[in-house]
Amino acid sequence: MVDSSAPRATGRHGTPVMTDVAALAGVSYQTVSRVINDQPGVRDSTRERVLAAMRELGYRPSAAARSLASGRSRTIGIVTIGTDLYGPATTLRGVEAAVRDAGYAVSTESLSRFDRASALAAVDRMAAQRVEGVLAIDPEVDADAALRAISPTVPLMVLRGGLDAVSAGVQFDSTAGAHNAVRHLLDLGHPTVRHLAGPLRFEAARSRVRGWRAALEAAGAPVHEPLQGDWSARSGYATGRILAADPDVSAVFAANDQMAVGLMLALHEAGRAVPGDVSVIGFDDIPEAAYLIPPLTTLRQDFIDEGRRAVAMLLAQIEHPGAAEPIPVRMVPDLIVRSSTGRYTPGGIRK
Repeated sequence: MVDSSAPRATGRHGTPVMTDVAALAGVSYQTVSRVINDQPGVRDSTRERVLAAMRELGYRPSAAARSLASGRSRTIGIVTIGTDLYGPATTLRGVEAAVRDAGYAVSTESLSRFDRASALAAVDRMAAQRVEGVLAIDPEVDADAALRAISPTVPLMVLRGGLDAVSAGVQFDSTAGAHNAVRHLLDLGHPTVRHLAGPLRFEAARSRVRGWRAALEAAGAPVHEPLQGDWSARSGYATGRILAADPDVSAVFAANDQMAVGLMLALHEAGRAVPGDVSVIGFDDIPEAAYLIPPLTTLRQDFIDEGRRAVAMLLAQIEHPGAAEPIPVRMVPDLIVRSSTGRYTPGGIRK
């Protein structure tokens, strides 16, 4: 039982402090400290009494105090590109939530460019903050290679083009997803599929080009050089105007949904119906994809889940440094068929 007659809230502004918990639970200050830092040498009944006192008082342990007592920062560093694009932004939310759910703090650094020099400098800054591990979300290809080549002082994981890991393996297989997207369009009878690629300094864009090209080559379909955007709807619109002017274009695979949105506007303005004249498929399944006119066929990635998986692997390396590396996980995006893709009929409306 806790001592309900004990004095309360002796901290600044009436905020409960550790001595209040000790007084209410009828234990020493040192015992409360051991419970907070999950140290041995405390009876289960005493531990429960301290925890009950903390709940009753609304006491929240100071992260700085816990770090000082344990000798650990219990902080994970996250390095990402500063963007509102759906994939990286959603992955970041999933990673941050998973880190906090595990009882760690988050230190996030957003970069204007995630190239080699920026990546290495950011990891060095994170190490200087005494973080216990680092997650790098979607670096450029040269930064990815540089991070893989270093010997980090803390566990390091790179999430790229979906996910892949430096020393542990989670991979969202964008190549297989792109292959499935193109195969869907070929199965609808389209003689070939044009590609609106993302910026090729990112592995996600490169892997989708590989999947697109492999599917066409396997089917013996013509392969045109992809047009390149920058992931934005604006770039999708600009390149879409080029594709819309080509009467032979009947199907387009865009490397992300935002570019597909811009492409569909360009086709509409050119008087080319989707999917009546041109079938369009995207990648990511952004929340708006199901509500476009027409609803967009796309590849769905669970960015929240992949972020949580990556955090779990990183924390396993932190908490159990001598353990064997986890078995690699391969995740293939789901094809979500909606109304923006239809059957090819030469010289007629495609349904």
